Amino acid sequence: MEAPATALRDAAPRGALPLIPVIETGPDFPLATLRAAPEKTHALLDIATRRYPRRLLAGLDGVSRAWLKRWSNAHLSEIDAIAQALGRPGAYFFSINYEWGCTCRAVASPDGGSARLIRVLDWKTPGLGSNITCAKVEGAPAGPFAVMTWPGYSGVLQVMAPGRFSASLNQAPMRNPTGFYYLDWAANRRRVWQMPHPTPAHLLRRVAEEAGDFSEARRMLCDEAISTPAIFTLAGISPDETAVIERTEVSARVREEQAVAANHWHSGGWPGQSRGEASLERAEIMRNTEAHLDPEFPWLTPPVLNENTRLVMVADAKAGHFIARGYEAAGPATETLELIWEVGR
Repeated sequence: MEAPATALRDAAPRGALPLIPVIETGPDFPLATLRAAPEKTHALLDIATRRYPRRLLAGLDGVSRAWLKRWSNAHLSEIDAIAQALGRPGAYFFSINYEWGCTCRAVASPDGGSARLIRVLDWKTPGLGSNITCAKVEGAPAGPFAVMTWPGYSGVLQVMAPGRFSASLNQAPMRNPTGFYYLDWAANRRRVWQMPHPTPAHLLRRVAEEAGDFSEARRMLCDEAISTPAIFTLAGISPDETAVIERTEVSARVREEQAVAANHWHSGGWPGQSRGEASLERAEIMRNTEAHLDPEFPWLTPPVLNENTRLVMVADAKAGHFIARGYEAAGPATETLELIWEVGR
């Protein structure tokens, strides 16, 4: 199984793939990135909405907006502006709906001088890897940050805040599965509609904007209520500032050693079925992966690398340095982006 994946990884010569665009923005980065690269958002929506009739998608948008309005979501006006700019259904539904698998680790750097985050994002929707964008955000209350995102997306799934921390969000296990995917999905979404709390991706955005350091980010990710269970991985500045935070809507469990996360609960007691493929195996491989800032990601092998892999990232917030690359089913979809952001600028 590993040989084909290695072949895919090396299939495109360096320099032959598209570059990941880096867009400098203010705190309004979802709308700013949309205005800068609307073709990427439309390309993604074309793919993501193929299985949704326009009338159904408009209905899902209506329900999603009603939920955002009912609970006074802080980003509603921004998502309204994004929907207006797009001029098509999908903006509201895809702002609060997500289905992915991920593998992450927060660990000391190989030289022991800092903490680093390793992030692999899996998502079934094609096009997410080839349309990935980096937003360099200035003007947030706690300082600047860089987020790997998609134009027009209002949440944050992975972020590096230079001089503060790096963090990412994994999808948590599905509660009380029946074995019938669409019934399970509907039951879990019905529970979400009743929740007056922000989505995990919107909480991580607020952490990026407001948390001054690892300790404050850890406290917010543990204490702030969220609309659905989630798993956060957090790496600070010092090599001992590493944590995985497993969350239900109002409870948290924290692991500071062996800070590895996939899509299952590390400890028992909470219900749910793991997401993605081979969650336990992915976590075990990641547990032994060192966080080198190598642009070729030589450690990336199956099952951590799979046909749904869309983004790979290693970040060191102390140095303000990260590398990231987009992937599609056939292998790398972009060149590796290497960003070095002077800390304290």
